[in-house]
Amino acid sequence: MLATRELSPDLPAAAQTWVNEYLQFTHGYGLVMNFVSKTVGGGFPQYLLENVPATSTEGLAITQPAIYYGETMPGYRIVATGTKEFDYPKGNDNVYTSYGGTGGIPLDSFWRRVLFAWTQKDINILLTTYIKPESRIQIWRDVQQRVAKVAPFLSLDSDPYPVLSEGKLYWIQDAYTTSDQFPYANPHRAGFTDNLNYLRNSVKVVANMYDGSVQFYVMDPKDPILAAYQRAFPGVFQSLDQLSPDLKSHLRYPEDLFAIQSDEYKTFHMTDPQVFYNREDLWVAPKETYAGEQQPMQPYYILMKLPGSATLEYLLMTPFTPQNRDNMISWMAARCDFPDYGKKLFYELPKEKLIYGPNQIEAMIDQNPTISQQLTLWDERGSHVIRGKLIVTPIENSFLYIVPIYLQAAGENFPQLKRVIAVTGDSVVMEPTLDEAMASLFAKQQPLPVFGTQAASPQPAAADIAAAASVAVAPEPPAAGTMTSGPATGAPVSLASVGKTGIAAVQLASIPSEASAKTEWQRLQKRVPGLLGGRQPDITSNTNGRNSRLGGFARPRECANRCAAHSIRGEELWRRRF
Repeated sequence: MLATRELSPDLPAAAQTWVNEYLQFTHGYGLVMNFVSKTVGGGFPQYLLENVPATSTEGLAITQPAIYYGETMPGYRIVATGTKEFDYPKGNDNVYTSYGGTGGIPLDSFWRRVLFAWTQKDINILLTTYIKPESRIQIWRDVQQRVAKVAPFLSLDSDPYPVLSEGKLYWIQDAYTTSDQFPYANPHRAGFTDNLNYLRNSVKVVANMYDGSVQFYVMDPKDPILAAYQRAFPGVFQSLDQLSPDLKSHLRYPEDLFAIQSDEYKTFHMTDPQVFYNREDLWVAPKETYAGEQQPMQPYYILMKLPGSATLEYLLMTPFTPQNRDNMISWMAARCDFPDYGKKLFYELPKEKLIYGPNQIEAMIDQNPTISQQLTLWDERGSHVIRGKLIVTPIENSFLYIVPIYLQAAGENFPQLKRVIAVTGDSVVMEPTLDEAMASLFAKQQPLPVFGTQAASPQPAAADIAAAASVAVAPEPPAAGTMTSGPATGAPVSLASVGKTGIAAVQLASIPSEASAKTEWQRLQKRVPGLLGGRQPDITSNTNGRNSRLGGFARPRECANRCAAHSIRGEELWRRRF
């Protein structure tokens, strides 16, 4: 994560002179960069770039830190004048500089000064004695305003983002070609036009923060609208191949475009005409609690491994929930890394299986006594608890949910990360850091022992499965010829003569919840074909164990222990119990 240090346009009342405002305080300086998942000092960011001038322990450097063009740069400024420009504070003094770039328009004649005094409605441009022949006036310093002046026929993404590349600072702005005249296309009120029905992210714009130079790179050469603009304005657009490899690696899929695509996909994922006509399977954006208010969940960028992949990828993703329901039904992602840039991924979850959605996770957090008590204690007079944005991450065949918790003193705008909440399945943990939360969560969700090897045959015999299986259980005094003697408590014990159903009973013995037991039973069915003849026990019936005939998995550990202690064949005991 990085943020630029732009100069505030609001000077103290005593310093609001024309020279200070337009000649001396002309630019920002440098940026800060920090890890998104690491903290130091009890909740402060761990920086990669910090201080003024910027220093780094990671080998990063900024060779040109001055920011003359940014997101909060209103009005004009005159640089390279007889007054030195404020650069940055140093101890009890200030460091000053004079602009040496090519940004802006030279004020090298009397008539130019007259012209700009008239256009900017400021007579001081004409009267001041600080302007020299090498002085330059910088106008349109806001990056979006600047790009719009160069190419007013392009629509701009709402979020230009800063980039550090080869020691220099740049803005990257996504630009779109749009239309409301595309035939047979569903209109969308996206903010670009009232009835937008054609949208392509055909251009990437790179603006230099020091000299204000703007370069347009063609992202989609097949766009017919852009092709017309290229013929009308030759020399404006460059091939993407001309963008430096380092800057190209910073390109990302635009959030505004993805939000529109995901909004349309909520309806158009339905491919059956009857279902589509009746709107039987509409999806919506999940709800989340952010800063104490419930709001629709927005797409977010994340670095993760896709299911089945061993490589980390930078993705833009969002989950979906069914209309009027809170469980998660699907998620959608767009790839940001080349050569797969722009490819969309859609993962639809089985409707017959309950996958918790973000709003249900928020409820689980609120209902956790330990977490609720701690947050209530903190959120008292003198401090304020801020619950950050919930992040949903697919991991293997499940989902991991992360929620940062910040604490902010009353009257201050300086929040501090105090806790990280992690949720997976039915487990909810809260720890000071993400690493500790992960360690606590997965220690709590210790992977259940699984079969050591799978038999080569599609329908293995029970003896083959039993011989290959080992399960970590507390040793019981074995009956002769039934179970081999195992080592110390908790070590694997061979179950050679228990039988495949008995193994399943032991396998399920340490599962604490009904939902987890169901999941494990389904996994065992796939892992061991023919287990119990494909018949699933009644997991949900009488989980308190009061009815021994329909007890389900109420007392599986007792079942496993009796297998070991009484030398009863596993399948017989299983059928007798269930």
